[in-house]
Amino acid sequence: MSTDSRFTHKIWQEEELSKMVPGGFPYPMLSDQGGRIGDVYGIYDEDSGVDIRGRFIIDPDGIIQAMEVLSPTVGRNVSELIRQVQAFQHVSKTGEVTPSGWQPGKPTLSPGPKLAGKVWEVWKPDNAF
Repeated sequence: MSTDSRFTHKIWQEEELSKMVPGGFPYPMLSDQGGRIGDVYGIYDEDSGVDIRGRFIIDPDGIIQAMEVLSPTVGRNVSELIRQVQAFQHVSKTGEVTPSGWQPGKPTLSPGPKLAGKVWEVWKPDNAF
């Protein structure tokens, strides 16, 4: 979603994204002209009339589980977004928690008093990279 018009999104899809992503970007791009939605999420810059770079992971209950806001000069990391979505899905399905940098198939943690002071036994720094 951006403050760009649907016509700008069409050109962006046809002239840019379709060349970067085979088949083009598989999700609809939404126009937030006027910044009403960006304002609700705190990312609309009224002075410049644009939404700054932000991404939000919202669960099926409508609760924001993660958010990232960056200056317009720095792009977002799609791989990290995918990793976080996978982690939230895993947590929702299993009740386990995922440590820093968790990837599917890597160790998870079972929350509780027994874990206190013993995370180092289960989670190693190389699991985060």
